[in-house]
Amino acid sequence: MSKFTHLHVHSHYSLLDGLPKIGQLLDRVKELGMDSIALTDHGNMYGVIEFYKQAKERGIKPILGAEIYLAFENLEDKRPNIDDTIYHMILLAKNIDGYRNLVKILTKGHLDGFYYKPRIDETFLAEHSEGLIALSACLTGKIPRLLLANKIQDAEKTALNYQKIFGEESFYLELQNHPNIPEQAKVN
Repeated sequence: MSKFTHLHVHSHYSLLDGLPKIGQLLDRVKELGMDSIALTDHGNMYGVIEFYKQAKERGIKPILGAEIYLAFENLEDKRPNIDDTIYHMILLAKNIDGYRNLVKILTKGHLDGFYYKPRIDETFLAEHSEGLIALSACLTGKIPRLLLANKIQDAEKTALNYQKIFGEESFYLELQNHPNIPEQAKVN
């Protein structure tokens, strides 16, 4: 059996999106023989302590992260019908510096960037990218949206920018398998 780790996972702390409670999620991971998993709830890390402790108890490596929201342009902008457009991005902490930066990013989004969702902008993200791994996210990520709009050169430019922000070994394009969502196959 080859090793596999889910890096984009929501729990019941992702309101209206995640279903499993932390213990149920980790029990399933153990049942499948996996030895690690990430927790990447939407715009928060409310479950990370519970997740960390319970994963360690089960002998599972916990990967701490979040699915953040990127502002359309600047996090201070709150223009109706413009700035309610957001992009998703997965961030995973590689180390304690990454964890601290992830906390700073989420805090800034909640305190200063909140407009429907706790958003940050790419400038703040770049200033706090140390110790983080980034994934391009689901269909609501910036790169997948550009790909769906057939803006291939813009998607490539954006991916290269994120690679510059996070480093060559710390930014990845995310692939998902959703057979009932034709747009996902196109993005993949």
